[in-house]
This record gives sequence, structure tokens and C-alpha cells, in this order.
Amino acid sequence: MSNEKNIQIIEIPKIAEPRGNLSVIEKDVIPFEMKRVYYLYDVPSGAERGGHAHKNLQQFLIALSGSFDVVIKDGQKEIKITLNKPNQGLLIKSGIWRELENFSSGSVCLVVASDVYKEEDYIREYDEFLVFKST
Repeated sequence: MSNEKNIQIIEIPKIAEPRGNLSVIEKDVIPFEMKRVYYLYDVPSGAERGGHAHKNLQQFLIALSGSFDVVIKDGQKEIKITLNKPNQGLLIKSGIWRELENFSSGSVCLVVASDVYKEEDYIREYDEFLVFKST
């Protein structure tokens, strides 16, 4: 990536005990104030999600259950990151294209976002994303 600070795997604190594990996302875990939380589940085999970038919004993605791949593009390079641990999340800052694919059966993707839904913040066409990145 042209700027590795635009994406980052962050460990979520885990309290492990015989009765089961507990992970907590509080103010110091992610570098933004949480304003929206949503989750993807029952994603059919072979389906893809994402396929967009955000002008300002930041997201933190967590595989609560199962696994999925996140394809990240910055306009120059592409990397693929597999998320499969509920105590790790992927921080994606603004101006990064993301595609989610290869969902395992029963997977759940939790997304913590830095703002509420605003359609005008989305870049839904890759060619428009490339123009956005060049300005």
C-alpha cells in the first residue's frame, strides 16, 4: 500500500478464562469515535460484499465467527487479508477501496464505523475511485 497507516490489523483486548473468552472494544482500541455498528451474516457461498471506498468514513472490520477475505486497493497496489479471529480487527481508513469475499459458512462480519450512513461519502465505481485518488 502506498500508505500502510491506511490499513492496520489491531488486536482487540481479550479476557480469557475457562468459561469462555470476552473481548471489548472501547475508546482506546480504535482511533475514532464509534457512530455506527452493523454486521453481515448469511452471506451466500460465492457472494461478495463491499466493492466501494469512502471519502471520509473509517471502518473497523471483525470476523466474529468464521472467516472472510478483505481485498484492499489503494489505486496502485492490492493486498488480500484474511480475517478469522474475533479478537483481531482490520482498520480501514478513508480513501481505500475494499471488497469482501470468500465468506465461510456461518461467518459474521462486524463493522464499526466512524460515522452514520451517508450515501454521498461512498465511491461505488472503481474508475471514480481512481480519479478521487489522483486529486
